[in-house]
Amino acid sequence: MLDVGAHIECTHLAPEAKNLPDLFVRRVKQSGAQNAFFTKGSGAWVGTTWRQWSDSAHGIADGLLKIGLNAGDRVAILGPTSAGWAHYEMGAQLAGCVSLGIYPKQSVDQVRYLLSHSEAKVVFVAEERELSTVVEAADESCQVMAIIPWDPAMTSISDDPRVRSLPADTDGTVDSDSIAQRYDARAPDDTAIFVYTSGTTGPPKCAMISHGNILAVLSTQDSLLEFYEDDISLSFLPMAHVAERVLAFYGRMSAGIATAYASSVAAVLDELQEVRPTVFGSVPRIFEKAYGKIQSEIAKKSTRVQKIFDWASEIGRQRVRLNLAGQRVPIWLRIRSAIADKLVFNKIRAAFGGRVRQFITGAAPIPLEILEFFWAAGLPIFEVYGMTEATVITHGNRPDATRLGTVGQLAAPLEQKIASDGEILIRGPFVFQGYFKDPDATAATVIDGWLHTGDIGTVDDDGYLRITDRKKHIIITAGGKNLAPANIENAAKASDPLISQVHAHADKRPYVSALVAPSPIETLEFGVELGLVSREEVSQFTAELMANPTGRSEALAKTMAPVTQHAGFQTRIRTAISLGNESLARVEKIKRFVILPRDFSQEAGELTPTMKVKRKAIELAYAAEFDKIYNDDAHAISVN
Repeated sequence: MLDVGAHIECTHLAPEAKNLPDLFVRRVKQSGAQNAFFTKGSGAWVGTTWRQWSDSAHGIADGLLKIGLNAGDRVAILGPTSAGWAHYEMGAQLAGCVSLGIYPKQSVDQVRYLLSHSEAKVVFVAEERELSTVVEAADESCQVMAIIPWDPAMTSISDDPRVRSLPADTDGTVDSDSIAQRYDARAPDDTAIFVYTSGTTGPPKCAMISHGNILAVLSTQDSLLEFYEDDISLSFLPMAHVAERVLAFYGRMSAGIATAYASSVAAVLDELQEVRPTVFGSVPRIFEKAYGKIQSEIAKKSTRVQKIFDWASEIGRQRVRLNLAGQRVPIWLRIRSAIADKLVFNKIRAAFGGRVRQFITGAAPIPLEILEFFWAAGLPIFEVYGMTEATVITHGNRPDATRLGTVGQLAAPLEQKIASDGEILIRGPFVFQGYFKDPDATAATVIDGWLHTGDIGTVDDDGYLRITDRKKHIIITAGGKNLAPANIENAAKASDPLISQVHAHADKRPYVSALVAPSPIETLEFGVELGLVSREEVSQFTAELMANPTGRSEALAKTMAPVTQHAGFQTRIRTAISLGNESLARVEKIKRFVILPRDFSQEAGELTPTMKVKRKAIELAYAAEFDKIYNDDAHAISVN
């Protein structure tokens, strides 16, 4: 893979670019012979240069023009984050089209809604299963004129005349002049991409994001993120999400750094060892699960090993706190830190490839305990903040300005203010164009130029933003107390790796109760200790969960059931809830809870594709369960 040498700061091209295709062309001109990305084939990682990528993308653009697509027509892409996505995304952009992503493994109705609402003319599809879904979904309500498999051989498996390959010139050339004229005419205010929101409270809304929005974000990228020419990342997060699409994909393009596309989600842990990335972006849940796995593994070790681990963790935390506060680290602490690193932390870094310089994450808060641990291990996690409607990022912690527990400082040239009810408002060039076909929602979201984020937060004297919760998530108890459920849930989740998710409930109730979703792998491992689960079953379900981390398996739930019903498991969860309660105010403490038979899943409508919990859906689905918690003394487990 790519060697890491002298750290030379990147030359960001976004400030000079007119639109996204122009950014791409500029990068190809400057870095054409360098590798843009790597893919794994036949056991080896193979590089694709910027020039090779450009040739492929121009061929795709040429085909789109030949089948009659006009500037601004929508092109959908359905497939895993991979080289294919990169080719089709830039092909659509070079053709002057608006590109949109569709998450894999969605239902026919979900795909039909996206195709119909976006008025997509062309759909690029990666896999046979998804091709069948798209063919069924693209009924008379849609305007789809071509369904193009990534693999041309797949055209033979469907008799739908729209399933076809892109046309190519008979002489093997592309009409570069027509392509250049098409993309050169795209203005900064023209819409570049559609991004459908996760739909945590209803049907997904379609955010229109312009070329200018994205270039404005990337033009300030160097003030938020630290990239070097020899950096390499590992890409696996969904390209249908704004973070991977803008900050990672187009961010790498502006900076000129390479990435390796994971061959699958299930292969990420193994391929971390092969790629050894220097920059790694992920969702917070990944770090929470990694921390939980580390804790559960240490719990199996001898008392001596556990004491060494606890000592090293505390030494590392002390050093991190002094470093981030800008205070001198005394010589005795530096010596002990070196010993702690040799005994414990270098092994943890090795699990992530050994070269990670910075983790980048957002979307949900990570408990301070977990942040400090990773920083102590020499794996700094930089929390950032943003949203689809603000073109992904507005605030960020960075190497020279980090305050754990916050999402960092505001990016220039944005403005911010906190409304009287605590809502964070943002104004500036990152604010999106509005929701497609939904002027009412747009008017309610952007008022007098201010984006109403829906998040509640505070800004300290040094400008660091702290998010407390979503405005619509605030709980008002029967006693009139306003509670932020995220604080309650995070306190409980951080207390034991057996817990995957906690859903706090107390709206119009006398006290806080909770649903506890067990962490599948850790629960199965505990089941092995109890003699209720075989080692073979753990291996089987681990492979399934790696391939589909937000999925639902009835067989898995059935295997977990005897474990979650065991008195020893329930005692562990009760203890964890009690520990979490210690950091909460009296009114916030969880008094009663129910352990669910499985983790939350996307198939059940409880999680978004990016692993966010759909609070409204859970409140509706478990309404009867909540009533039983408060009305049936025998139904729930009391904490005290």
